[in-house]
Amino acid sequence: MFNQATSALILVDYQIRLLPSIHGGEAAVKAALMLAQAAALLEIPVIGTEQNPEGLGPNDERIRNCCNETVLKYSFNGVEDGLVASIQKINSSINQTVLAGCETHVCLMQTALGLKAKGFDVAVVAEACGSRSPNDKQLAIERMRDQGITILGIEMIIFEWLTTSNHPQFKNILQLIKNREVKN
Repeated sequence: MFNQATSALILVDYQIRLLPSIHGGEAAVKAALMLAQAAALLEIPVIGTEQNPEGLGPNDERIRNCCNETVLKYSFNGVEDGLVASIQKINSSINQTVLAGCETHVCLMQTALGLKAKGFDVAVVAEACGSRSPNDKQLAIERMRDQGITILGIEMIIFEWLTTSNHPQFKNILQLIKNREVKN
């Protein structure tokens, strides 16, 4: 189980020059924003990453505004460019990371595998991820699952973090979930 006290949310590369080419990009951003809102209510740190921002631009402003910190990177695997140090600087007891981002089959997957190799429990929230090709996204999800990374939905991780309806933020989280646009 993923614990509120030992988790960080990592939002990978929701960048303004990349998002227009992402299949379902706006839906992925909205899902990431919901995750970030829940994380803020639960006092879970949110770290963004930006891949080669000179070329791909900054993260979408809505995402950037939700992040406690943004790690600039050039390696596809954010671990190679200081992500672990950023996590540990915020809270050295964090040993669980929940990831969402773009592109699922490149930077998101390599960062997830890199964090797992460093000993973190890693989960990926599939509906908050995107790739240009839905097939690439699906293959990356399958590969990560095969490598022992937990694949979750938004509500799964939020309620896992929450643990009980007695939590002081339960009503606020419930309102967030009730306001969610769900497409069947």
